[in-house]
Amino acid sequence: MLLRLPTSVPEARACLAEGAVPIGGATLVWATWQRDGFPGLAMSLRELPEANVLGRETVGGAVILHRIDERVPDVLRLAAAGIGTGAVRRTATVGGNIVGSTLRCLLPAALVLNARATVLETDGVREADLAEVVAKRPVLIGLRWRTPVASAYRKLPGEAGGTPPLVVASALHAGRDVPHRLRVAVRDGYEVLSGTAPGDAGADETLDALRGTALGALPAAAWDVVRPQVTDLLASRGTD
Repeated sequence: MLLRLPTSVPEARACLAEGAVPIGGATLVWATWQRDGFPGLAMSLRELPEANVLGRETVGGAVILHRIDERVPDVLRLAAAGIGTGAVRRTATVGGNIVGSTLRCLLPAALVLNARATVLETDGVREADLAEVVAKRPVLIGLRWRTPVASAYRKLPGEAGGTPPLVVASALHAGRDVPHRLRVAVRDGYEVLSGTAPGDAGADETLDALRGTALGALPAAAWDVVRPQVTDLLASRGTD
């Protein structure tokens, strides 16, 4: 297998045009390749500057999970810290988790941040929403968002080899001259559901509004986790 390490977007585009397979941190594909055979040409973005940024409102697709720290909102930092083992987090990347994984542990956090994705295609770089990223699995250069007022994250314990554990993420957003908005995303099994509600109301009213979104399909056990998280997040901002 020939591995390309492009250092510019034009080089990365050329690799894609040649049929290079993106590998991220290779934590998800290595066992499959050992079983089924390695591709002739692969590509990693670990040398691409645009894919390695990490800041208050941006993270590159090639950033390894171990690097994600207090510079990003709590919801994203906690989500990254709860993925796999320390060895996995020192290898796995943001892009590999969101695009290449069926678990997508970072997806709920990205959804509540209302993140936008920058993706690479053979004809250039463009912006995409997360629904498109999940559906089409493009090469992820990075994510951008606006810093929320506050955010929260919880991942329940899970059994090795069992159903993915429940994940609940939330973020309270404020804009200029507009009401606060509360975004909540839940991974229940392999499915991720999300909803948005006014963030200026009390907890009961906000929870009722969230039940009117896709989150209303969640089982009672999931709402037992959503309810206190939403209540605490609103109370922390004096909105309850």
